[in-house]
Amino acid sequence: MERRKFLKNSSLSAAGLVSASTLVACKTEPKSAAAPTASPTPSPVKPIVVCTWNFFNASEKAWEVLKSGGNALDAVEQGVRVEEADETNETVGKGGRPDRDGNVTLDACIMDKDGNCGSVVCMQNIVHPVSVARKVMEETPHIILAGKGAEKFAYEQGFEKEDLFTESTRKQYEEWLKTSKYETTINIENHDTIGMLAIDDNGDIAGACTTSGMAYKVAGRVGDSPIIGAGLFIDNEVGGATATGVGEEVIRTVGSFLIVELMRQGKSPQEACEEGVKRIMKKNEGRKDFQIGFLAINKNGETGGYCVHPGFTYREYSDNGHENREVVSFYE
Repeated sequence: MERRKFLKNSSLSAAGLVSASTLVACKTEPKSAAAPTASPTPSPVKPIVVCTWNFFNASEKAWEVLKSGGNALDAVEQGVRVEEADETNETVGKGGRPDRDGNVTLDACIMDKDGNCGSVVCMQNIVHPVSVARKVMEETPHIILAGKGAEKFAYEQGFEKEDLFTESTRKQYEEWLKTSKYETTINIENHDTIGMLAIDDNGDIAGACTTSGMAYKVAGRVGDSPIIGAGLFIDNEVGGATATGVGEEVIRTVGSFLIVELMRQGKSPQEACEEGVKRIMKKNEGRKDFQIGFLAINKNGETGGYCVHPGFTYREYSDNGHENREVVSFYE
C-alpha cells in the first residue's frame, strides 16, 4: 500500500519529543480551510466510511460491510483488521515496529452508537487488538485491559498467539540496536494509526482505532490511540472524531472528545478539526517538531480534517464515490 512520507526534517528525543533547543519560533500565520458549504438542513449522507490516511483496502472492506446492510460497528472493526493483518504496514498490527526492548506492543479501541467502548493497551502476540477490544467491551464490565492481562484475556476468548515480528522489522530492529539512538523521522512509517469512522443505513455511528505506536518507544509507552476521548470518540447524536500523530499532544487536550463537543456546539467537522489543532498549537507556540491530524464526521455525513503540517490525508467512501482527500494544515 502506498504511504505518503512527510516531515523528514525533524527527530525525536528519548522521551519522544525534541528538546527545546531544537525548536524554532514560527512567524507563519496559521492557514485555515474554508468551511464547507451546506444547506441549513442538509440531507443525511449514509452509509459512509472515512479513515485516516490513504488506507484504501481497509476503507473498501468497511464499505463492503455497510453496503451489504451491516452495521457501523462491524464495518469499522472489519475495516481496520485489514491493516492489522497487513505485514507491509509497519505501524499497525503484525509487522509493527517494536519498542526499545524488542517487543511489539499493540494498542486499539472501539466505540459503538450507545457509547459502549473497549480498549487494549500494550498487548503482545495478538494480531487483531481491535477485536480483543471489542470483546472487552462486550464480554467484561471493564473498558481497558492492559499488557499481560489483555493478552491472557485474548487467549481465553479464542485468539491465537502469534509472533508479531516480520523478517523486515526484525532486521530493522537489529540495525537500530547498533546505535540505539531514538532519532526517527516523523512520518507514517515511524508511528501512525488507522482511525476509522462509519455511519450505517440506520444513521448510527461507530469508530475504531488501532496502532503499534512509536517505533522504538520506551517500553510500556501508550499513546492516544486506545484512549477513549483522545484517539477516538463517538456521540451518536452528534458525530465522531479520531486522531493520528504524536499521541502525547492529543491526550493533553482530549482531542477527539473536544472535536465532537465543538460539533455539538454547531461547528462543522472541518471547523471543529481546525479548532482542535489550533488549541494544541496554542499550547506549543513556535513548535514544529511534531504532527497531529484530526478527522471528523457529523450526523449528516459531512466530513473534515486538519493537521499541523502538510501531508495528512484521509480516505472517504460513500455512494457519492471514494477518494483520498488531502487536508489543509496549520503550517504551509
